Amino acid sequence: MAYWLFKSEPSTWSWDQQVAKGDAGEEWDGVRNYQARNFMRQMGLGDRGFFYHSQKDKAIVGIVEVCAEAHPDSTTDDERWECVDIKAVRPFGSHVTLDQIKADERLAEMVLVKNSRLSVQPVTEAEWRVICALGETQAD
Repeated sequence: MAYWLFKSEPSTWSWDQQVAKGDAGEEWDGVRNYQARNFMRQMGLGDRGFFYHSQKDKAIVGIVEVCAEAHPDSTTDDERWECVDIKAVRPFGSHVTLDQIKADERLAEMVLVKNSRLSVQPVTEAEWRVICALGETQAD
């Protein structure tokens, strides 16, 4: 299993909207960055990810799971763009803020700290476990 982070502005797509989609999940569409697209191409069914509210909140609020591998993005006719589908797994007991992440030496090399603008990014297993502990949720 690989681990990822998916960033969304809550005014565009929120955790509550993701949860409302249930087990069917939803396309992680609209990504127009080649590196983020390439990360989605690497994702497999069952991979887990953090759902991160960007902009005002700047916090990881829950865990999602990849429920459909990379396929054409339905929001464009441009063949270059693909996306995965994700479904909500569970919320965090307490949100893990960007400030908390930046303050934790164990997370100093995390992509979120080094390249906070990337909307889809990998997370190492060690980072996954640290953040799950901070968010008071199971790391599975």
